Amino acid sequence: MDFPKLKIGHMAPSVPIMQGGMGVGISLSGLASAVANAGGIGIISGTGIPVEEMVQHIRKARELTQGNGYIGVNVLFAMNDFAEKMKAALDEKVDFIISGAGISRDMYSWGKQAGIPVISIVSSAKLAKISERLGAAAVVVEGYEAGGHLGTDKPLFEILPDIVESVSIPVIAAGGILTGADIAKAFSLGASGVQIGTRFVASDECDAPQSFKEKYVSATEKDTLLVKTTVGLHGRAIANHFTKLITTSDKLRIKKCRDCLKNCSYRFCTLDSLLTSVSGDVENGLVFAGARVSEIKDILPVRTIIENLRMEYNAAAQNLA
Repeated sequence: MDFPKLKIGHMAPSVPIMQGGMGVGISLSGLASAVANAGGIGIISGTGIPVEEMVQHIRKARELTQGNGYIGVNVLFAMNDFAEKMKAALDEKVDFIISGAGISRDMYSWGKQAGIPVISIVSSAKLAKISERLGAAAVVVEGYEAGGHLGTDKPLFEILPDIVESVSIPVIAAGGILTGADIAKAFSLGASGVQIGTRFVASDECDAPQSFKEKYVSATEKDTLLVKTTVGLHGRAIANHFTKLITTSDKLRIKKCRDCLKNCSYRFCTLDSLLTSVSGDVENGLVFAGARVSEIKDILPVRTIIENLRMEYNAAAQNLA
């Protein structure tokens, strides 16, 4: 028994797995191209990098995949450079755009004009229906178990069935998807595919530094926590010196404001803290991770991760049958 087929617009990957768009600097051309080459859908995160650098990574991913596979770009509506990044990605003729942290009517019309699918990240049936009505080609449903900023306090498998019922476009399940058994359960609840982020961070090809990956592998169940960032949302991260500071101190000083958000509390700089961790200092910056990061015990090639997921899926799907 093999994976079901996923189709979004012109995209029909051999593996119905989308790699999460993780910023800052976690999923760039290296990880995205590796996932695409293994049959999945790769995503370059445009968050926190200059437009020129994002364009370079799009072109590099195309070189690494030799024009095969599917590569998209994640652009966040909450960022000041959202429109500039989206238009640059469309000009590069990426396979799709995926966006979260808000919904823009413009992004669907821009995508339609360019003939490029736009996918929304949602956490409720209401937002899924709005996205479909505005022109989304698919929705990614992120549950509470996801890493990074969260849009809901409800588990994925609790909200997934309602969202599947509410729209007629493909629904991609995300947040806490770590094993083939999780994929089988998502499909049993009506998902058309899955998005996986955390497991792919602990891969050879991930663009994060080795210290970042090792932080994942060494994390215990007690090491993940929710922190309130300047975006105005809670984000799930791995405990370190920085998370202790922002959860216990009211006298933080902004070392550097990068003026990146449309709305910011200015308590500290979320972007700067992410750049700190991706530079290799994983104690003094934010290290976002999913709720089940403690279950990851090794750093593997992307192709091996996907093959393991395939074998686990086959076993779980047979049991469900």
